[in-house]
Amino acid sequence: MIEPSLDVLLTRVDSKYTLVVAAAKRGRELMNGQPQLVDSRSSKPVTIALAEIAAGKVFYERTRDGLK
Repeated sequence: MIEPSLDVLLTRVDSKYTLVVAAAKRGRELMNGQPQLVDSRSSKPVTIALAEIAAGKVFYERTRDGLK
């Protein structure tokens, strides 16, 4: 089973598109040296970002130009 599940992730965001953009942005932050906000068995930045979103540790703000 894939963790975290898509059902859980979609309760934290308003659409799948928002989820992809937020996870990619947070993954880039992790690759650039930002500390992890949750413990994860994976070392992949996007997987860690998805775990952080599912845990409610990462938030987004919708702006006119995109996500912030």
